[in-house]
Amino acid sequence: MNIADWLDAAARRWPARPALYEGERAVADYRAFAAAAAARASGLRDEHGIAPGDRVALFMHNACEYLELLYAIWWAGAVAVPINHKLHGDEAAWIAGDAQARLIFTDHGELFANGGLPAHCRELAGLGSERPERIDPALASPVRRGTDDLAWLFYTSGTTGRAKGVMLSHGNLLAMSLCYPVDVDPVEADDAYVYAAPMSHGAGLYNFIHVRCGARHVVPASRGFDAAELFGLAGTLGRLSLFAAPTMLKRMVGEARRRGYAGDGIKSIVCGGAPLYLADLREALATFGPRLIQIYGQGESPMTISALCRELIADRARADWPRLAASVGYPQSCVEVGVLDAAGDPLPPGRPGEVVVRGPCVMHGYWRDAAASAATLVDGWLRTGDIGYLDRDGLLTLTDRSKDVIISGGSNIYPREVEEVLALHPAIAEVSVVGEPDPEWGESVAAFVVLRPGERADAQALNAWFVARLASFKKPRRYLFVRELPKNGYGKILKTELRRCL
Repeated sequence: MNIADWLDAAARRWPARPALYEGERAVADYRAFAAAAAARASGLRDEHGIAPGDRVALFMHNACEYLELLYAIWWAGAVAVPINHKLHGDEAAWIAGDAQARLIFTDHGELFANGGLPAHCRELAGLGSERPERIDPALASPVRRGTDDLAWLFYTSGTTGRAKGVMLSHGNLLAMSLCYPVDVDPVEADDAYVYAAPMSHGAGLYNFIHVRCGARHVVPASRGFDAAELFGLAGTLGRLSLFAAPTMLKRMVGEARRRGYAGDGIKSIVCGGAPLYLADLREALATFGPRLIQIYGQGESPMTISALCRELIADRARADWPRLAASVGYPQSCVEVGVLDAAGDPLPPGRPGEVVVRGPCVMHGYWRDAAASAATLVDGWLRTGDIGYLDRDGLLTLTDRSKDVIISGGSNIYPREVEEVLALHPAIAEVSVVGEPDPEWGESVAAFVVLRPGERADAQALNAWFVARLASFKKPRRYLFVRELPKNGYGKILKTELRRCL
């Protein structure tokens, strides 16, 4: 099955339903959306010779045309290679070369006018370009594809080296999408899904289920994230849902509190992509009420490992609420989750180890990287590299990335538990913890701290706060006060950059 069949079906069922919005303005119903995808697919095939299985890259800011091009690529049977628009042009060119992309769409088709692309790749304008007037009869419906055929080549953030291309099939995308209404959030026709985060990643992956249900797709006029703009769209369009990284959620909370906004018009905020600390969750819940959902996934199992539903997050009366809220929820419907020790043996409930997952949403491997694929897909399991534990009820709690665990004096210290305690301090806006070499202990804890505007704190005060809440041997031996923490284009803190500062 071709994932583009869902757009074709939506256009046949609900042709007049509003589909695409630029800000508050509707620009296409589902009939027009599907027709644009089919016309663009005809152009890809007839004008550029794109055949099933060919790769086509998108290096654009969010736009309605972005969705049209995504579906045109699949409609023609080709493979989409979405690239985060926040990357440098050289990084995008490297990805296009590694993917062996035939075409790359940029906003205006002039980004690589002076060269830089591999010889096999041609740049085209994604915005404002004329769609072919004629739809090739062979493309009146999407090209037939198999469940295992490659659909989306997702390049990881590459925080520890060159990005790797995660191979996601049509079947992977179908399984991921069908989990959403069951485990994350039911979708209705009058929902409005807004693309505030890059469409090349988590936000874009949630387009499929909203297409399948004939919902509205909204690209903000800014084509990105602006909290005040989102609140305005929520008031005008209503039933707004979005995917937000924790950094986005914190900014939304800050803006909402400044203007006395309580979330009117927002249906759901699905948070993921990086750790959501308990202090930030409490603040967001107090601000927006029962609109928060947390998900855990990776590019290798896109958006689909576990989920913590709004009802559990909002039920502060539960005696076990802190335990629930500090977790990433329960395994989603289409996956099996386990925890293994260093030897690859299953661990009992409550014992931390490497989180592993298997199911129909798990990637087929890394593009042209058999060694990395073999190291990550082991005995049918995806080795996530995350450390966590399952309790007796099946609730999954993450402690850290395996590479980030600090071993001090023979004891494991998980940076996240240190960060959780420090994040509760009223003077701290953001914090990130890494290990640094220590001649006596092997490693010791170093904390990078961003203070809230107008607040003051020193190492002595922060350690006094810390040891009142967690074991003293886990406290930071050094605090580094910084104006901001380095982040990649997806809002993840770059601990590799922090380690270079030690």
